[in-house]
Amino acid sequence: MLSATRAFTLKFSLPSFAFSTKTCMESPPRSPKANIFNSSCRSPSRKADAKDTGYASITLQEWQGWGTTSPVPAKVLEVVEDFKLLEKANDAQMTFGGSGGKLQGEFKIQEDKKHRATYEALGDSEKKIQFFSARQIACRVLGSRDYLCQKCWLPLEEDCMCSKVKHSSLWPGVRFWLYMHPKDFLRQNNTGKLLWQVFGVQSATLCLFGIPEHEEIMWNAFKLAGKDKVWCLYPNKNAVTMSVYDAFGQGFSADLEHSPTVEQTKSVWGEEDLPCISLVTGASTMHKLRPQPSWDRTCTAAAAIGLLSELQCLPGFNSCGLDKQVEALEDALVVLLEALTARRLRMGRSITRKVRHISNIC
Repeated sequence: MLSATRAFTLKFSLPSFAFSTKTCMESPPRSPKANIFNSSCRSPSRKADAKDTGYASITLQEWQGWGTTSPVPAKVLEVVEDFKLLEKANDAQMTFGGSGGKLQGEFKIQEDKKHRATYEALGDSEKKIQFFSARQIACRVLGSRDYLCQKCWLPLEEDCMCSKVKHSSLWPGVRFWLYMHPKDFLRQNNTGKLLWQVFGVQSATLCLFGIPEHEEIMWNAFKLAGKDKVWCLYPNKNAVTMSVYDAFGQGFSADLEHSPTVEQTKSVWGEEDLPCISLVTGASTMHKLRPQPSWDRTCTAAAAIGLLSELQCLPGFNSCGLDKQVEALEDALVVLLEALTARRLRMGRSITRKVRHISNIC
């Protein structure tokens, strides 16, 4: 299976272009880590309303409101049902707070014991990953309900930036697939969400790592497009990559008929690796607030901007209007940076981070 990177894929109907943007994110539960700095302040505790019998259920409308097009994952619903049963058994109410919708209080203590026992009892590593992901996502959805805006993932009453984001139609020869770690899901400083905020969920599709329904949808789309039209951006460090020019600049034309929209790769195509591309690196706007550990890494939105910019410079793509789409995404990234900065200032927190590569950052 592809590494659990916070990813996006692009569908070039031409070369149905899928690519995964890699950050330093490990596959859970094998030491899942995020290299992203959480720039949001600690959110207030949020309790489940025991009188509201629908609180712990997640409807299709709510689920898809967070940026996904899939059905509600069965494992996520199963975890939510377990929460409800545990509440009744222990007479302890679910309380959420902090970043990522973390469980708090007595309920957290009881639930932590139960989920650890459940996790250890799962002998199959794939089932462990699925359980880990489902629990993370269930907590984040329940803990963010009525607190975060579903579109921009920022506190609804104070920091919602949706009115400032301008929408743009992505050239139909490209489709992004964002292969996202569960711990990146609903992060306030996540930039991948900007892709579907700007281009729409049909042009930028979310795939959550460890969620079978999501991964099946993504891999079926890849199979339908054909391996020669699927490209991975920021794969694992051992993958062989090509530049955008080498992949698309030599005799490639965008005037093609649009096609329909490492274990998994091997099962689909009989090979272990997807074709991989790399970008010319550089600091993004977000680097001022959320610096990356090295210059070969950048935030998701900046990677998408870099890709579209490099494609725009190629003869086969310079008539596709990618420069306008780059501008729209750049503007949205600035809006997000301003919203996060204003939040930190309002809470009396520093807006600067220790920067490892300060010499080239303006």
